[in-house]
Amino acid sequence: MRLGVETSQHRLEWPELLGRVRFAEQAGFHGAWIFDHFKPLYGEGPGPCLEAWTLLAGLAARTERIRLATLVTGITYRHPSLLAAEAVTVDHISGGRLDLALGAAWFEEEHRELGFDFPPTGQRVEMLEEAIEVVLRLMTTDDASFDGRHHQLRHATYRPRPVQRPHPPVWIGASGERRMLPLVGRVADGWHSFAPPGDDWLRKWGIVAAHAEAAGRDPASIVRATNLSLSEPWDEVCRVADARRRDGVDYLVCSWPAEGRRRLEEFVEKVLPEVAGD
Repeated sequence: MRLGVETSQHRLEWPELLGRVRFAEQAGFHGAWIFDHFKPLYGEGPGPCLEAWTLLAGLAARTERIRLATLVTGITYRHPSLLAAEAVTVDHISGGRLDLALGAAWFEEEHRELGFDFPPTGQRVEMLEEAIEVVLRLMTTDDASFDGRHHQLRHATYRPRPVQRPHPPVWIGASGERRMLPLVGRVADGWHSFAPPGDDWLRKWGIVAAHAEAAGRDPASIVRATNLSLSEPWDEVCRVADARRRDGVDYLVCSWPAEGRRRLEEFVEKVLPEVAGD
């Protein structure tokens, strides 16, 4: 079981964010995950919230081993050609430590406040599917063209190629069973979902696996990920992790605990080896 740390930018300044990610790297976590929003999601009033992709570049330059990603990048915030260039840049700065995690976006209020279009759900899913195609073509192909409903390329070439070949792993955050999970099965290298353990998770995974097989892909090649709270008693944390393992989850994103760094240090000291299966 691989473990990452989610250290989203809610009301945090750069020194604290960098310190959290460096701690996660030193503690042996596989990845550090930030979010892709422009305002805090909790607390009262305005507060700091650093932009995700420039933050990833800064973290890439100040770390050495830990993988870096957003959980997840909303496809409505950037044209996919710009996203491709940003992702390749972070991949180079990090020496090939980027996971490209994408989703259809959800925070309507943020879109409205900042002037981003917020199309209906079905259209956002279409945009995501097209955006993935655009990003991968720009990362892997010269003279790339694409004629989609929402995005187009006209004999486009972008350099440099990513460090990771043919491209950084593509993750999709998804729970929708009609459109999103089939997309995961067709194209994703990793799947993240907040679906609860047991029947709900297994049903959703079955949809992903069936569409992967239909696309000629091995479902076992898709990383399955969800979050793990560290704020419950340690025996409960271990019980939940075991339940996730039985469901086939192979990556847990540990949310930075509200109790602070000491709680995470205690997890690393007392619980992490059992949860990771070492």
